Amino acid sequence: MEAHAVNPWVAVAYLVAGVCFILALRGLSSPATSRAGNRYGMFGMAIAVATTLVTHEIASLPEIGAAIVLGGGIGFVIARRIQMTAMPQLVAAFHSLVGLAAVLVAVAAFLNPDAFGILGDDGNILTVSRVEMALGAAIGAITFSGSVIAFAKLNGNMSGAPILLPARHLINLGTLVVILALTAMFTVAASAGPGENPLFWAVVALSFAIGFLLIIPIGGADMPVVVSMLNSYSGWAAAAMGFTLHNTAMIITGALVGSSGAILSYIMCKAMNRSFISVIAGGFGADAGGAGEGGAKEQRPWKRGSAEDAAFLMKEAENVIIIPGYGMAVAQAQHALREMTDLLKEHGVNVKFAIHPVAGRMPGHMNVLLAEASVPYDEVFELEDINSEFAQADVAFIIGANDVVNPAAKTDKSSPIYGMPVFDVDKAKTIFFIKRSMGGQGYAGVDNDVFYMDQTMMLLADAKKMVEEINKSLTD
Repeated sequence: MEAHAVNPWVAVAYLVAGVCFILALRGLSSPATSRAGNRYGMFGMAIAVATTLVTHEIASLPEIGAAIVLGGGIGFVIARRIQMTAMPQLVAAFHSLVGLAAVLVAVAAFLNPDAFGILGDDGNILTVSRVEMALGAAIGAITFSGSVIAFAKLNGNMSGAPILLPARHLINLGTLVVILALTAMFTVAASAGPGENPLFWAVVALSFAIGFLLIIPIGGADMPVVVSMLNSYSGWAAAAMGFTLHNTAMIITGALVGSSGAILSYIMCKAMNRSFISVIAGGFGADAGGAGEGGAKEQRPWKRGSAEDAAFLMKEAENVIIIPGYGMAVAQAQHALREMTDLLKEHGVNVKFAIHPVAGRMPGHMNVLLAEASVPYDEVFELEDINSEFAQADVAFIIGANDVVNPAAKTDKSSPIYGMPVFDVDKAKTIFFIKRSMGGQGYAGVDNDVFYMDQTMMLLADAKKMVEEINKSLTD
């Protein structure tokens, strides 16, 4: 893909595309502007793709068109069929494809550098291109294998519990050092013609391995950070390949995705009171293994409530705070929940939603579901904005959440979620807790003291069916 002579209109087109991508990221920062953000992103990508196709010498445009139709068709079908509960693993799967694409581009450039305009007069690949190629392939391979493991953990194909290898930190650090050393050796090698130097293949192979080794020790409680981290990796891989392809749009897009993913990872770690370095090294969720795993579960007294109990007490309440979680997504209960809030408002009840940054196993998961059900944006609050209001709440209504309301995060140093900020639901006068059964212990696999509190009534049922029964009682 050798580019034509520099055309000022090409630079302008890529600049416009870059601005659209920035506006897209800005729009996606809030549910209220997320639709507009998506439109900006699609418009910018259309400009970038069209400009690239027009300004580059491509062997066969019909083949490129067929590939776009095929890939777009597959993406359209997946997007139409995917359940919201499967969005985290879908995102991980998409990241793996970006990583694999970066590897394949690097391999193509390594085997046929002349087609990419990176072959020097001495018959060797240009030195700077070797750096770009090796780093792009390494980051892409790490993204691919790491994303595959993240997908398997999120999708239930692998246990969400940490899988610990002996001396894993030493192995990971040693492998990374070897990858960097091999990259340096490949860069300064005397012989680096098309497909000649085996050091490149060694970098790719070890990078696939380190992606696998980095993710398997990470427990399910930290998986939201992993997803955002892999998002960042995929961006940097694309940016590195943009230099190899001499494509400004890829460089801009990759840098935006990489930097925004890194910022999101930092925000997620801060929200979970985690160290980013410790998370990617498998430092959390590795020692406790989940308090609920292994051994017999302690039998403790708890109170069972009914839809009628919940409807009566919430109808008489002044302030109700609803905490949605993954169970609401599984049951697709968001529309019934919206109906319940409308009925409560008719009785003069002040209703608010409390959203934890990691609720639903992916940043923004609950916000998207509530927006889908047309819940007003001004009724949805983040943890730091609403946590102080639980002391004045008459009812805390927990629907399908668990880890984000678990007091063990504040009191039990042996818990895999210790240190993660959680909602202070224990301060509410009454707690209604919807879950399917008393057997489930949340994604982190730890029991929850909220189940057994004096002010808690357990509503054991499918979340959607229970909310629909509550709605029926509210209208009787």
